[in-house]
Amino acid sequence: MRFWKRSMSVCLGAVLVLLLVTVQANWQRGAIAQPLPATVSGLSASPAELLPLPYAYDALEPYIDAETMRLHHDMHHASYVTKLNEAVQKHSELQGQTVEALLSNLDALPEDVRTAIRNNGGGHLNHTMFWQIMKPDGGGEPMGAIATVINENFGGFEAFKQTFNQAGADRFGSGWVWLVRNAQGGFEIISTPNQDSPVMVGTYPIMGNDVWEHAYYLAYRNRRPEYLSSWWNVVNWEEINRRLAAAS
Repeated sequence: MRFWKRSMSVCLGAVLVLLLVTVQANWQRGAIAQPLPATVSGLSASPAELLPLPYAYDALEPYIDAETMRLHHDMHHASYVTKLNEAVQKHSELQGQTVEALLSNLDALPEDVRTAIRNNGGGHLNHTMFWQIMKPDGGGEPMGAIATVINENFGGFEAFKQTFNQAGADRFGSGWVWLVRNAQGGFEIISTPNQDSPVMVGTYPIMGNDVWEHAYYLAYRNRRPEYLSSWWNVVNWEEINRRLAAAS
């Protein structure tokens, strides 16, 4: 009996060692995704829903016009939601997951819906944040924790705006410009193509601006730098501070 117990203990110990070695190796290779600092929004992907704008279409004028807001939200964002739902409904194992979870593990998704979820899940997540981090009578100097982050990491607000705007202007074609918190806890300004979300590369989006032409072309035509500069007048620093706190 004692021999049987000793044998079982040895076997269990060997299994645990093998499991720990496998987990460590997979982590080092990146096969096991490192978690984000916090949930970005907890958006459900089954089904995804288009939330109403938190303000009127014309509330951000003169910086973003009412017609742009109407088309951007009711047509473009709505299309991402519809197509994301169509993709998720094809595979029952994807239902019940958040958009963040899907985008954080793209390689594990069924190949026939991977691109659709990347594009439309990213579009849904990005735009949901975008509407929230703007508000009427916004803008001004950053305050609270985000002001500290900007001052300590980018040399002050004016230098931060210049770097952020330049990254947005330099994005070739369509995409986004972001302030993100990376996996090491640092802060970076990055840009992503198309509707790619920062969560796809393990970073947490604190704030971002849409540099697709549909975000500004009716009012600004091809003057993207002018749009980027005007956008700071509608930034919602309170919401950005909330997102920053969630990233901690």
